[in-house]
Amino acid sequence: MATPEAGQYRRIATEEAFSTPELFDAMRAWAAAAPADEPDQDFWSYVFSQDLPGLQRVRRQLLDLEDERLQIMDANGVDVHLLSLTAPGVQTLDNGAATLLAARVNDQLAEVIARHPGRFAGLAAVAPQDPKAATVEIERAVRELGLNGVVINSHTRSEYLDDEKYWPIFETAEGLGAPIYIHPRSPSALMAQAYKKYGLETGIYGFQAETGLHGIRLICSGVFDRFPGLQIVLGHLGEGIPFWLWRVDYMHPVRSSHNSRPSLELKPSEYFKRNFMITTSGMNWHPALRFCIEAVGADNVMFAIDYPYQLTEGAVEFMNDAPISAEDKHKIFHENAERVFRIRSC
Repeated sequence: MATPEAGQYRRIATEEAFSTPELFDAMRAWAAAAPADEPDQDFWSYVFSQDLPGLQRVRRQLLDLEDERLQIMDANGVDVHLLSLTAPGVQTLDNGAATLLAARVNDQLAEVIARHPGRFAGLAAVAPQDPKAATVEIERAVRELGLNGVVINSHTRSEYLDDEKYWPIFETAEGLGAPIYIHPRSPSALMAQAYKKYGLETGIYGFQAETGLHGIRLICSGVFDRFPGLQIVLGHLGEGIPFWLWRVDYMHPVRSSHNSRPSLELKPSEYFKRNFMITTSGMNWHPALRFCIEAVGADNVMFAIDYPYQLTEGAVEFMNDAPISAEDKHKIFHENAERVFRIRSC
């Protein structure tokens, strides 16, 4: 297939969720037994216990990979879904069970991709709660299964990846050229209480606050001085970070008696522009898109739908009608994803 001309866009959607019956069963059991202060427990108990039409649709579409999903893609001109196991993945489970389930999910994902060459790519699920096992699975998933990167659903047991015990994951990912998509989940138990009164712990505000904090922690920890080739991907137009880059740069050198920030080789904004990509998932708003292109560059933005939590029609219409150049649309719709995730161009 020839490269699309201006106005004829190849569309690669880069934050597209799926699940499996086995993971659903594991999450039901976990949600039934999880402590009340576990924020994801509320969300998943609700997802599994209610029969509202929207939740029925989401559950059905998470489990479907080869029928309704492809029909919706075809109807809306979406060429490729980059598939990732829905949050919180296996990160709520015991180490051994999580590691085994992640491997089985990755095997199933690779099989689906093989059955539909050119329509699907995939991000490997891992169990960061066991960093050594996670590195082994990343190696296997990328080298043997041919997956295109890794998905980690923000904190694991209220811990963040800037903790050096998780850095072997970064070392492995950098060595393989495998991007890590840090996907949202509800805030950790340590910060979630303030969000709960008005149900703010999920997509309305908690997801982005939690994941934006994770991104800033990585930048300020010195991770990217140690792993300069590491590529991190954030959805939802960067979880708010692009808007705050000037202030983060301004405040980072300011020290106080209780401040333990490490010194960095670059400004925080320079790491964001070098080591991060952002996607449009769930942010179908032209003013925000234009701002992000100005702040970090069109080379650092990728199209995403956030299927099935967001509707495909709205996401495609949003990008089709975006008041940006055809050159930038090609970058955002497909060229950046082809480059970053090594998805074969057509």
